[in-house]
Amino acid sequence: MSRRKKRFYFNLFGICAVIFWLLMLGALVKKVHFKSSANASSYAQASKSISSLQRDWREIYLKDKKVGYAVSSIKPFENGYFIQEENILRVNLMDFGGSLYTLTQCKVDRNFFLQSFYLLMSSGVVRFSLSGKVQAGVLIIATGKGKEKKIHKIRLKTRPMIEIGVPYFLKTQKFKVGNSFTFPVFDPSSMSQKELVVKVTGKENLRINRITYNAFLLETHMWGKTLHIWVDKNGSILKEEGFMGLTVVKSSAARAPENLERDKGIDLYEIAAISPDRKLPNPSHLGFLKLKIEGVDTESFPAKALNSVRQKFNNGVLEIKREALPVSAPYTVPFVDPPPWLDPYLKPEFNIESDNGKIKEKALEIRGEDQNPISVSRKLMGWVYRNLEKRPVLSIPSALEALRTRIGDCNEHATLLTALLRASGIPARLAVGLVYVHDRFYYHAWTEAYLGKWVSIDPTLDQMPADATHIKLLEGNLEKQAEIAGLIGEIKLKVLGFGYD
Repeated sequence: MSRRKKRFYFNLFGICAVIFWLLMLGALVKKVHFKSSANASSYAQASKSISSLQRDWREIYLKDKKVGYAVSSIKPFENGYFIQEENILRVNLMDFGGSLYTLTQCKVDRNFFLQSFYLLMSSGVVRFSLSGKVQAGVLIIATGKGKEKKIHKIRLKTRPMIEIGVPYFLKTQKFKVGNSFTFPVFDPSSMSQKELVVKVTGKENLRINRITYNAFLLETHMWGKTLHIWVDKNGSILKEEGFMGLTVVKSSAARAPENLERDKGIDLYEIAAISPDRKLPNPSHLGFLKLKIEGVDTESFPAKALNSVRQKFNNGVLEIKREALPVSAPYTVPFVDPPPWLDPYLKPEFNIESDNGKIKEKALEIRGEDQNPISVSRKLMGWVYRNLEKRPVLSIPSALEALRTRIGDCNEHATLLTALLRASGIPARLAVGLVYVHDRFYYHAWTEAYLGKWVSIDPTLDQMPADATHIKLLEGNLEKQAEIAGLIGEIKLKVLGFGYD
């Protein structure tokens, strides 16, 4: 297919890139294992200190193609350490060459527990940053600048580490086959607290750049996958293997930036695409779809998302029926005195800034005097569809940033629409899953609005309700969306039946 034609298809359908790429990268870096409970006294402690400045370089590969590099450093100060990590990534997104730069800085104590941090992500047109500090068991997060600055507070279960500190924490440990390390981790990209468990499972020789190391093999489990880390006797990370052939290896200042793939090689869309066993003609008009899900443990799927207004899931078979719009909604805009269970879907979140003045002004401008939730939802969807340029964006989605740049893929479209709906007084939430476009299923995000029942709205494809090829795998913001990473490259779909409205 020609470059021009591929761009046409992207502009028309707006396949989502950022969900796939960021979550796949995050799956490699985070390596988290969820546990039902934890005792703070059981968390690993630093057994020795780092006394001088250290700097480490790594190369990032995807399917044996070099796509980026990272450099991190640690510098001791009186009561702890200052740690910094930079990542430079270059990827191919349906013939759009994309670049992502991330900078994370933090201060930690001598046991690597978090004191403060700063995160910056930039992909050219989009720039996202946030900072935070720990005070009296609360993590205080700041996003935006000046009049746009917002403060968020997160009650901590226990004082966490931050992910970029984990490699240096490992340098303070002594390794022995059979040992394990458990520690709490805060992830600033998803604003979530997790528990990380790493086990030392063996020793083996590992060859990197013509050098053979006698390495310890470390393992951890996430979403049904075993992830591997190799470290030398001093705890320095030599190699990491994540999902879908994403690999990080030890490098040097001279070697790490060399020979990055750009505008060639593996396309992330191609990796994420799922080809069903047969084609679905005219998918935007599909009202019913029945699929057999294979290749993954369907028993671990979130039942709440798979069994909803428009979906039924049983024994690996998923049936989707495009819901009908209600004749009328049981409230007028804005929703006054909603039931308590709807409160979370009317409140702002750190990247769904529905209380921001610019978001509220735009929502009011679009809806005018209209108080009908159904017609207001359609107006808001249409505005987002017409006014956002459909282009891959490698960053954390932000409604305010999407409103400013008027650029984004499905994540920006869905996040902005969700914020506009909430700003109008219409309960709304994010949905994440798959959509069928150009003979394959791709990872995608859209919005659901409560109009007496939950109704799917896709502002990227201008559909309300969305067609039956929208397979919802989960709902929620970034912390929940990370759970989809374990399905990438594994899930297979068999078409059992379909029908049209």
